[in-house]
Amino acid sequence: MPPAAWSATADSPELPTDIGRLVDKLIRDDVFIDVALSPDGEHFAATTRKQGRTGLVIGRVDDMSLVSTLAGGTDSHVSGFWWVNDTQVVASMGESFGQLEAPRDFGELWVLSAAERARPRLIAGWRGAELTTGTRLARNQDHTSFVFMADPLRSDDRAILVSVESFESVGEGYSTAERLDLVSGRRSVVARAPVPRASFKVDHEGEVRFAWGAGADNRMRTYYRTSRGAAWRLVNDESESDRVVVPIGFAADNSMAYVQSSHPQGPDSIDRLDLSTLQRTIVLRDANVDPHRVLFDPETGAPFGAVFMDGIPRTRFFDAESPPARTQRSLEAAFPGQQVTLRSTTDDGSRQLVVVSSDRNPGDYFHFDRSANQANLWASRSGWIDPARMSPRTPIRITARDGLVLHGYLTVPLGLASKGLPMIVLVHGGPFGVRDTFGYDSEVQLLAARGYAVLQINFRGSGGYGAAFVRAGSREWGAAMQDDVTDATRWAIEAGHADPDRICIYGSSYGGYAALMGAAKEPDLYACAAGNVGVYDLGMMFDRGDIQQRRSGQTFLKEWLGTAIGADASPVALAERITAPVFLAAGEQDRRAPPEQTLAMAEALKAAGRPPELTIYPREGHGYYLLENRRDYYRRLLAFFDRHLGEESPRAVR
Repeated sequence: MPPAAWSATADSPELPTDIGRLVDKLIRDDVFIDVALSPDGEHFAATTRKQGRTGLVIGRVDDMSLVSTLAGGTDSHVSGFWWVNDTQVVASMGESFGQLEAPRDFGELWVLSAAERARPRLIAGWRGAELTTGTRLARNQDHTSFVFMADPLRSDDRAILVSVESFESVGEGYSTAERLDLVSGRRSVVARAPVPRASFKVDHEGEVRFAWGAGADNRMRTYYRTSRGAAWRLVNDESESDRVVVPIGFAADNSMAYVQSSHPQGPDSIDRLDLSTLQRTIVLRDANVDPHRVLFDPETGAPFGAVFMDGIPRTRFFDAESPPARTQRSLEAAFPGQQVTLRSTTDDGSRQLVVVSSDRNPGDYFHFDRSANQANLWASRSGWIDPARMSPRTPIRITARDGLVLHGYLTVPLGLASKGLPMIVLVHGGPFGVRDTFGYDSEVQLLAARGYAVLQINFRGSGGYGAAFVRAGSREWGAAMQDDVTDATRWAIEAGHADPDRICIYGSSYGGYAALMGAAKEPDLYACAAGNVGVYDLGMMFDRGDIQQRRSGQTFLKEWLGTAIGADASPVALAERITAPVFLAAGEQDRRAPPEQTLAMAEALKAAGRPPELTIYPREGHGYYLLENRRDYYRRLLAFFDRHLGEESPRAVR
């Protein structure tokens, strides 16, 4: 086993102390990841991160004192939580092997009470052995199924709706929607999914009305039924319509539904669905971008608008004069230039918890008293961050070589002119359906604080700009997707933002792939390249990693990567073309991009006579959960950039 971190570089330079101080300030765990008020407003529940795990705490709102906690074992993470009545929270527990990978649910649910020092109680799941909390499953528990939260059922304080999958079919088979009694743990079936890998949507009375999912062909099918026991009716079949239709919610009186629909060209829309004819009418559609986040009325649960991320976030409403729309507009007016997100509300609607954030503000929580029309600061995610000292992110728009319009962000270090700066081209991961958005990004702020301009581009294949834009990236690894990144880099040079001799390309996951491909395809463009938890041998993706382990994953690889992969599409085969210095890092337990990918790239570079700086972190996966590892990683990365982009690089004003 390697030590805490090992480097293949024989003489790793000593890190400047100012790098350590900078990293320690900007790379820290937030106080809270997410927070929600109890229905009566007396307590809060929050997820927190500590020692590589994500736990759940319940505390009193008035003095923020904690009354109960839930924490699992190594690599365990609370992946979601829901207040189900005034005193109880249901939480789903999962595991994740890396900070860049969303936690995967264990298929078990816990109840945590607001009672003083209450012990967590496992109410559904497959593990019967005693866990770290010291509880055991009830005798009537099902040990052969995975159980996932489907809906907390606002209308029922005693029960929730869960989605149940058997061991044999998890992730590929047909699930059932079941009512789970929180006291006894007993379940009763209320619906059987008509489609594999199904999700369910209930109306405001708690009745399952929609089911949607996809089989091994990855084609989404959506169904509707009028009531419990009624036959399922097909709303949309992607394989026939070339559209995806996903339920959002119901009108307050359940008379109609709302769905998000994709289109063959252009961005998605929010549609009103007539429940008799199943015909759709567009309610909201932006000219450039998909709905980024749907807004729900805190009192009725009905959708009333959406946020669109066209550069910066903009809010649009079904009816701008409706009560929830007026409240939202009032809050946005109180915090100009900030994103205002309603996180939770009390049952009587008198008090709300609002999150205020921006590209320079990680997020502040405000208590909003509706009767007094007053918002008071309650807590901050990262109170040690001063927004006034962070660097602003500016939306950009460029045209690729084939005429496709691309969007992204340029971050210029605070206090510096956007002229001839050393630059980091930061490529996002995914790649498909993922995008860079406007908001606080600790990695971007860290690079800017060190004096580097940061360029981010949403290349074709990125999400948020419609289905056709995503499809434009299909089988374009190393080709048109890579050209988009190159075109954005050349734009930054031609516009005068970047010093053409001091540009490094960097990214994680797919971004690591793009960084090394950029260095191979454009050796004169980049002074250095850095890849983190990347994939560098595309052929290896078909027999290693977790994507190919399911039939749906195999379909994805064939359709979006392609089976006829040439050597010119894998950086590992192009190592001799890479002349720039290279930095590589990976997690020893990465399932998404196994460390063999990084080691193969390192060996290829070594064989070409240009060994990289290489660090492998044990106990880490697709990204680094342990704070000490994240800090070590960024110290090494910044030192690498400093060495190869020039010690004379200007520093941002701090």
